[in-house]
Amino acid sequence: MAKTLTTEMRNEKTMHLDEMSTREILHVMNDEDKTVPDAVHNEINDIEQAATTVIDSFQKGGRLIYIGAGTSGRLGILDAVECPPTFGTDQDNVQGLIAGGDNAIMKAVEGAEDDPERAKADLKAHHLNENDTVVGLAASGRTPYVIGGLDYSQAIGASTVAVSCNKNAESSRHANESIEVDVGPEILTGSTRLKAGTAQKLVLNMISTSSMIRMGKVFENLMVDVQLTNQKLMKRAKTIISVAAQVDHHTASSYLEKACHNPKLAIVMIKRQCDYDEAKQTLDQAGGFVREAIALTNKEGE
Repeated sequence: MAKTLTTEMRNEKTMHLDEMSTREILHVMNDEDKTVPDAVHNEINDIEQAATTVIDSFQKGGRLIYIGAGTSGRLGILDAVECPPTFGTDQDNVQGLIAGGDNAIMKAVEGAEDDPERAKADLKAHHLNENDTVVGLAASGRTPYVIGGLDYSQAIGASTVAVSCNKNAESSRHANESIEVDVGPEILTGSTRLKAGTAQKLVLNMISTSSMIRMGKVFENLMVDVQLTNQKLMKRAKTIISVAAQVDHHTASSYLEKACHNPKLAIVMIKRQCDYDEAKQTLDQAGGFVREAIALTNKEGE
């Protein structure tokens, strides 16, 4: 008899879930959710290795591509679409693919996750190459779409990471690296949009955010590459410049204009007291890292 996956097991604490009051349900959900960060913490070494792989891809001009089905696929898309506004990346740098295509984001496409060849076709359509890293997301670790995508990625030489919520997951055997976050049985048997979904979201947060930081997208703890796509983000950019360069809001606003709405350049211009062209040259020399750019300009000014 095949071993039951942890993600499919019944939770002994919720055998009478249907008899609980609303408050009791909420308490047991909250108690179970508290265990997720510890489960993620147990896999920090593997998460670090995955992030290092993604950073290597970015440094080679490659991309981070998430593939998944259902909740896992939607979580990959959620992480991907937040990278351009938060970190100023191109739309292509981080992508999320879901079994069944864009229609599956809003509505389940029955049977889509059972087709491994569909993942191969999707990755081909996105011109996957050896510089990319593909992260396969499957709470169960056995989704054919994800496994098919990992196999194709391996075949063409792309880096691969399998993320699951079962130990010794099948998908782990189809990837260079694996992250297996065992969060235990769900309160609602098999409903992996709960703890497993939370665990995957935390892992994706860690991979994308740490890799972006290591690519110079952050100064101190400020999102200096934020895209100014609305009034809220325009205001945030001015605050970032004000805090980072230790100037008043009016000065920050003035320099943001001079920097063509680029917060990084505005900060360097203020700290160096230089014009746009010099700030851009210095930032380019520093590889896009604001701290290093300031250090370079300060050294030159001594």
